[in-house]
Amino acid sequence: MSQWVLASGNAGKLREFKQLLAPLNIDIQPQGELGVSDADETGLSFIENAILKARHAAAATGRPALADDSGLEVDALNGEPGIYSARFSQRAGGEKNDAANIEYLLQRLDGAASEQRSARFQCVLAFMRHALDPTPLVVQRSWEGVILDAPVGQDGFGYDPVFFVPELGKTAAELDKATKNKLSHRGQAMAALLPLLRDRLKV
Repeated sequence: MSQWVLASGNAGKLREFKQLLAPLNIDIQPQGELGVSDADETGLSFIENAILKARHAAAATGRPALADDSGLEVDALNGEPGIYSARFSQRAGGEKNDAANIEYLLQRLDGAASEQRSARFQCVLAFMRHALDPTPLVVQRSWEGVILDAPVGQDGFGYDPVFFVPELGKTAAELDKATKNKLSHRGQAMAALLPLLRDRLKV
């Protein structure tokens, strides 16, 4: 079984990637279990940061690395919070947690009409065979929605409680895991990555 490193410590992401990679006979471990620190996310785009994280993890472990960089874009905020989604509130002097991020987002959108609240989740996955891989595999997918003016739903994480999916009539935090994993930005990106990995790895 091939041993890979996941450039993340997120338990939810780890479960999803383990399921994705199991048919390829690949075992993936989070970088924290291998003593790898978080990479400095100095890129100016999701793509740059995903590659930075994958390269950092591959260099530290000598293993193939898979990284994910994702976040929320809100049109009325010119694409914010974007690459700063996880620390949106913190950058404004607040705390770094989901509740604070949602509260700050809703403050920024206070008074915005529903047609101005269009948004999307973005996900970029990057796979590198080794730290010097000149042709990393990169996949990007998005998930369209609208930002509500108050949280709804108990499941999910991040901005899920305020991310409303019009065609389903629910927020991301109200969806069962199977539905979310199929429709979400990360689910779409993972589905797109799998055939590319099969081709790259010849399996």
